[in-house]
Amino acid sequence: MVCLKYKTLALAILSAQVVDCHSHHEGEQIPLSQEELEHKWAPELSAFATMGSFGGLKHVSCLTKPNELYDIAIIGAPFDTATSYRPGARFGPRAIREASGRQVAARSYNVRAGINPYLDWAKVIDCGNIPITQMDNRIAERQMFEAFLELGMRKTAYQAQEKGDKAKRQARISDGKPKLVTLGGDHSIILPALRALNQIYKKPITVIHFDAHQDTWESSRYDGYWKPDVDGLNHGTWLFHAGQEGLISNTTSAHVGLRSYLGGSDDRDYRTGVEKGFMRIHADDVDDIGTQGVVDAIVSRVGLDPDQPVYISLDIDVLDPSIAPGTGTPESGGWTSRELARILRGLEKLNVVGADVVEVSPSYDHRAGGTALAAAHVVNEIIASMVKLGVEDPDTVGGWFGRKGNKPVKEGVMESYQEGAAADTKARKDEL
Repeated sequence: MVCLKYKTLALAILSAQVVDCHSHHEGEQIPLSQEELEHKWAPELSAFATMGSFGGLKHVSCLTKPNELYDIAIIGAPFDTATSYRPGARFGPRAIREASGRQVAARSYNVRAGINPYLDWAKVIDCGNIPITQMDNRIAERQMFEAFLELGMRKTAYQAQEKGDKAKRQARISDGKPKLVTLGGDHSIILPALRALNQIYKKPITVIHFDAHQDTWESSRYDGYWKPDVDGLNHGTWLFHAGQEGLISNTTSAHVGLRSYLGGSDDRDYRTGVEKGFMRIHADDVDDIGTQGVVDAIVSRVGLDPDQPVYISLDIDVLDPSIAPGTGTPESGGWTSRELARILRGLEKLNVVGADVVEVSPSYDHRAGGTALAAAHVVNEIIASMVKLGVEDPDTVGGWFGRKGNKPVKEGVMESYQEGAAADTKARKDEL
């Protein structure tokens, strides 16, 4: 028995000595190189082998590694103490990452875009989460602002390694700055993001705001007896504050997917959106003009100016709660995930410098995690569009740009939207 025990131990030691080796033609064992080991044990094809990053991407604690460069960074903002109804969005980043488990780089070729965004020119990484206090919203705002500014001011990885015309082309994309995609968190996280972007790009930002709600409440209107001591900032007032601070372009921004009821006895909250320079597209407009009509309305409003930075902010409640119940303020009558994807795909020629997907509250999701899955899909679509805009000649790679039958909606639709927005603005000015 003792002999058997020592023989077993000897075999174990011998086995350990040949681990990470392969056989030479004469029988000798040669250690595998680092490259060979990574190829042998790469987790890319397994949805179960990833370690919690988005789509199994490389995870780096970017905020503590100032020399880490990237072209697109995913960053989590686990914050939800500015909600007005159901909480839980602080767990959104974790849920979205978990739902992205099958979206690994090796199986992320996007047929509509004609590229695999994770195997193309861009270095895409997951920078983890911003450490955010849940005890003081003012400190939380500052933490997020400084994090967004730090991450958005770096050089891009592509420019650091490429020279000549290719590097010059990338320098024209987003002014040579990396792009950030934020996983929320409640919708108030966008205010520090817009403050950072204004410092980075030195101009107001075009915001395409996908949401069931306008998020332009005048916070002072709802103070009541117990006036808050945090400037009335919550996830429904961030756009009002952003407008007051001059962070948003008031000639090119749009609300998309609106359908909620309003507070009070009039439409004052509704008109505030026009005051801040937003065109409105309602959820049920898709019944009249289709998804392509919505795309054309957005593109007509935003324009294709390569020097104008565009930010996509997407509240998951733009989707119908039958599809995405896991959110803080659900509203019936929303879009399907297919309609939303179709609209996002039509925006890939815009100069999108950043984006967020917010208000995913997994405790209200169904067992299959459909809300988080939809959010992860949105992130993938946005990243694909960001990468495609940066390829040398995006019109030659196929996908959406070359799609047959991609015709604009019937004549007059764009004009009606523009006339309606102008009439809304004039009526409000006359009233004031």
